[in-house]
Amino acid sequence: MAARNVLPESRSSALVERKRAGIVDRYLLLQAGLLVVRAGPALILLILVAAVALTTDVFLTSRNVGNVFSQTAVISVLALGQLLVIITRGIDLSVGATVALSSVVGALVYRDLTDSGALVILAILGTGLAVGAVNGLVYVYGRIPHPFIVTLATLSIAKGVALWAADGTLIPGVPPAVDKLGGSYEWLPYSFFLVLGLALTVLVLSRSLVWGRWLYAVGGSPEAARRTGIPVNRVLVTVYVLCGLAAGFGGVIVASQTASGSPTFGELAELDSIAAVIIGGAAFAGGRGHVGNALVGALTIGVIRNALNLHNVDAFYQLIVIGVVILIAVELDVIRGWLEDRFRMAQAARNA
Repeated sequence: MAARNVLPESRSSALVERKRAGIVDRYLLLQAGLLVVRAGPALILLILVAAVALTTDVFLTSRNVGNVFSQTAVISVLALGQLLVIITRGIDLSVGATVALSSVVGALVYRDLTDSGALVILAILGTGLAVGAVNGLVYVYGRIPHPFIVTLATLSIAKGVALWAADGTLIPGVPPAVDKLGGSYEWLPYSFFLVLGLALTVLVLSRSLVWGRWLYAVGGSPEAARRTGIPVNRVLVTVYVLCGLAAGFGGVIVASQTASGSPTFGELAELDSIAAVIIGGAAFAGGRGHVGNALVGALTIGVIRNALNLHNVDAFYQLIVIGVVILIAVELDVIRGWLEDRFRMAQAARNA
């Protein structure tokens, strides 16, 4: 009888071991897959860079790299502000119009009031700050159902005011301090250092301060954030103010690069900023997003445009290619969500 019981017990033990080994293998595969998908934005950018570098010798020259940084500076700055808004489940459609309005205000202040570079820059930034404050205050305290409505309205208002103030034409002239920002140190544009400084500031705000924890909590679940005592309304107003301020910095960069102010600056920049954030892995569902990935998304758009220009491809193909990249990024986000669910299940089974 004793001999009969040994075989079933050994078989049972072997089955348990095989099952446990299968769970571990599945866990490791899911972990590896999740790491690859999470690195998706950077991988897309690296693949693009490698592909373009192999097809043209000009791409990796210092002059062209400097051009890419210069051309993506405005998108990068706007993406930093848009990132904060999207983390809270919002959107800001007014950033492109705010860039135009702030540049016009700066040019008018320089032409009609003062040649002080500091005051002109303050006027440009103040304009962006004011538009952001209107967006946040009207959305939150006006109890508007969605920020899409408010920011669509301010997009129209800001564009209309810019066209009226500038008489629909470009206003030439900026102070030397602004003009200098459009230059470069060796092959690196000064705007690159401005973007880097703003990115580090946003990184500290979102990752090292209590406000940053509030930001992600509000994006994860606004109702749960309220119940835990987080000042949700203040957080929401703040993110729109900061997004408007980022658009003001975009106005400074555009004015420095063109030595002028124009109501046509920033056309479709709001779409570029949203695309950069989504390509960078943030989700409209809120609660997720990272400064580094937003910049990767902005650079991806810049590299695509630069590559198509170097290959003499018609400009309208840029929209098609960027649209395809956005779809890929969204699909990667869906896959990441699926993998995270399976990973949590596998982790629970492994620890059981």
